[in-house]
Amino acid sequence: MRVGVLTGGGDCPGLNAVIRAVVRRGVQEYGYDFVGFRDGWRGPLENVTRELGIPQVRGILPRGGTILGSSRTNPFKEDRGVERITENLAALGVEALVAIGGEDTLGVATKLADLGVNVVGVPKTIDNDLSGTDFTFGFDTAVNIATEAIDRLHTTAESHHRVLVVEVMGRHAGWIALHSGLAGGANIILIPEQPFDIERICTLVEQRFRLQYSPIIVVAEGAVPAEGTMATVTGQIDAFGHVRLGGIGDRLATEIEARTGKEARAVVLGHTQRGGTPTAFDRWLATRFGLHAIAAVHDGDFGKMVALRGTDIVRVDLIEGTGALKTVDPSLYSEAEVLFG
Repeated sequence: MRVGVLTGGGDCPGLNAVIRAVVRRGVQEYGYDFVGFRDGWRGPLENVTRELGIPQVRGILPRGGTILGSSRTNPFKEDRGVERITENLAALGVEALVAIGGEDTLGVATKLADLGVNVVGVPKTIDNDLSGTDFTFGFDTAVNIATEAIDRLHTTAESHHRVLVVEVMGRHAGWIALHSGLAGGANIILIPEQPFDIERICTLVEQRFRLQYSPIIVVAEGAVPAEGTMATVTGQIDAFGHVRLGGIGDRLATEIEARTGKEARAVVLGHTQRGGTPTAFDRWLATRFGLHAIAAVHDGDFGKMVALRGTDIVRVDLIEGTGALKTVDPSLYSEAEVLFG
């Protein structure tokens, strides 16, 4: 059997570990042949491929990014997109496809599976917001990077007696902010699921200074004030209809300084959270996802996504991963609020 592999959406630590596991087990145990599609769905859409075998996956386990490249191409927005993909797969003799990606990539995979394409999905997002799986790889790496940054910022905040606002990723779900904020000892954590009251934030900031300490505020990029406004970088919309977010950290710092008179600075971690080598946990999870994904292909169990449940890797319908976002439960946020101030 010839199997195609692609990675779509934002790059994520652990993608190469999945590719490696898929190829190594596929070749060594099942005798499969592989073709790598370049740059997400653009690969099968435009027939852009690269060689993919055991020599190509040697040494990639600890590498960040993806050797296949990525993009946010949406074939359903392209002229004859689905037809072009199915024609190219047939021309290459590809009988099954392993799609590694997040909500958008797996959303396309779900639609293609409904149209008869043999697809198995692997969930990927540093935001950890895919339903159907307890954790996604890349999330642990992002949390560790953010936590280290928060640890370093505590000392400069105290030295200069200023407020530091740390903006982390999280468009609709505040998992990175919540986990890194708790681990890093942040004084306030703001997430998209809980619109914030700027007056309360300023009260907590002033309370912190009265205790002779400087506050650290961790804010997810998608967090919004109670009135429901949202900051954007340019307002640009991608192929999947997402607005580019950003700027809430700067807006928050400016507002706090104006209202409290305390010097405030914003630090935007941005793409540093995506980059570099994956943590041991993410390598472990991504490798297991890859091993189980190619096993699903071997079993002919298509239209499924591999998922982590407890410590087990299971298979669920693709729609379970993309049907609804997994957001922070209010009870978890309430736990963190006890430590605010």
